Amino acid sequence: MYLCTQISITMEQTVTIYCKNTKEYVQVACGTSLQEFYDSLNLSLPYPVLAARVNYKVQSLHFVLYKPKDVEFIDATSESGRRCYIRSLSMLTACAVSELWPGYDLRLEHPISNGFYCTLRSSSGDVMNMTEDKICMLKQRMDSIVQQDRKIVTEERRTKEVIELFAGRGASETTLFETLGNPYCRYYRMGDYIDYYTGALVPSTKYLNVYDVVSYQGNILLRIPSNEDPCKLAPMCVEDKRYGIFQEYVGWNKLLNISNVGEFNRACKNQRSFEMIKLSEALHEKKVALIADQIAHREGGIPKFVLISGPSSSGKTTFSKRLTIQLMVNGIRPVVISMDNYFVNREDTPRDENGQWDFEHLETLDLPLLRAHVQALLNGEIVSLPFYNFETGMREYRGDTLQLKQDTVVILEGLHALNPALLPNIPREATFKIYVNSLTTVNLDNHNWIPTVDVRLIRRIVRDYRYRGYSARETIARLDSVERGANRWIAPFQEEADVMFNSALLFELAVLKRHAEPILDEVPKYCDEYTTAHRLKKYLSYFESIPEHEIPPTSFLREFVGGSSFRY
Repeated sequence: MYLCTQISITMEQTVTIYCKNTKEYVQVACGTSLQEFYDSLNLSLPYPVLAARVNYKVQSLHFVLYKPKDVEFIDATSESGRRCYIRSLSMLTACAVSELWPGYDLRLEHPISNGFYCTLRSSSGDVMNMTEDKICMLKQRMDSIVQQDRKIVTEERRTKEVIELFAGRGASETTLFETLGNPYCRYYRMGDYIDYYTGALVPSTKYLNVYDVVSYQGNILLRIPSNEDPCKLAPMCVEDKRYGIFQEYVGWNKLLNISNVGEFNRACKNQRSFEMIKLSEALHEKKVALIADQIAHREGGIPKFVLISGPSSSGKTTFSKRLTIQLMVNGIRPVVISMDNYFVNREDTPRDENGQWDFEHLETLDLPLLRAHVQALLNGEIVSLPFYNFETGMREYRGDTLQLKQDTVVILEGLHALNPALLPNIPREATFKIYVNSLTTVNLDNHNWIPTVDVRLIRRIVRDYRYRGYSARETIARLDSVERGANRWIAPFQEEADVMFNSALLFELAVLKRHAEPILDEVPKYCDEYTTAHRLKKYLSYFESIPEHEIPPTSFLREFVGGSSFRY
């Protein structure tokens, strides 16, 4: 016979919480919510608190404290707080859509123009034509829900019951739930409306006071707060070429009848992974070939310089090598020059506001030398090419020279290749500009997306661990600096490109999963980088793992997981 002792928790029992905002230990009653704990502290953060990091995991303010924890309250100035706000804004918009047009669901297609491009789709896939009147109705309903201050609460049930709940409205989430295999599932409720999200949401709609919905390409642009000032909307910008690339990728996925991760996983379980790999790789090869054809047959003559730019781990190095092959097919003799070889000596590198070397700055390049060499090559002169020794931090000359012949094209690859300030005196017709990025591969469901920055970060973690000896923690620690440089020196100039290339592959996270998960497991649970590591592991957990032996040696993915036939 077994005895069961029941322990009742009373409000007199307390637990010790370390508040990282105040750097103090605080005794709180067991069962206290984060919201109640925050209210008791009289903290004053620059902006309203949206959530908290509890032992470095982001939790909603409804989270209840029963054990000793480290707690850090966060607002929209933090990356985690910003993601929480945008997720909550998605639920607000989706709820308003469900009330106005039953039978239609909001679909967040992709980020663009400092917001999110959205469509309204029926269960049969029909897209609603969004007139100005309809968009006005949507905005008014969203405003009304905010003014009502509807509570956003977390619920948890057996997955079978949750599938039945969501299936009743024909939601895309059911396919995802079915393929995950978890016995229980958490979801969110706002009144009678339920929704699923991968992370924490704000406690109620009163927190959502900075947003807008406007017409964009015949559908909706959900506008979000600015990174710099969360009290203001991020400025809209024209990104027609980026929009075209996203639409192209959506079309590619339609060829496989896959629009979300649930459908992807189902296809993998039905032995269709090799089909996805072959088609995705073929589409990439065709796109690279078409770009080479554009260069070879450009009206006005073949450009002498092909400038290729893209953020870290976008695949621009592999793109340069694959473009080289396709240019040769067109009878062109390409020569690849890395702009890294034009770095100034390390002691002359610009420094940031913290006194650290700013390796993303335009003036890390010896601009006078680079400009002089490009002009000399255009004039038919012989140029002595520099080589940058990263070990010594010094420029060297190893006897390499270059002179352009009639059929020669120089491929210049680097962070600043699209910046008009790079080569201001070179005729525009002498250049062809290409922007390479790994854009989001496939959405988790209609309301959950995987940000581009996270796809590239997973690539970089695998590559840096394999080839550069960096731990995941070290790679994550450099993320802010790398992305700050990309946002300053790359993103503003992407529309300068003649063409854009999306190096993302539909199946890549399913392949990277096996490589990345053990590396991410090494990140200690007591450090700031664990917040990002935990988020990335959660994204990867949604994917059915697939083997990589069918991936060709010229694939963009080989740059990161190994096995490439190219030399890097």
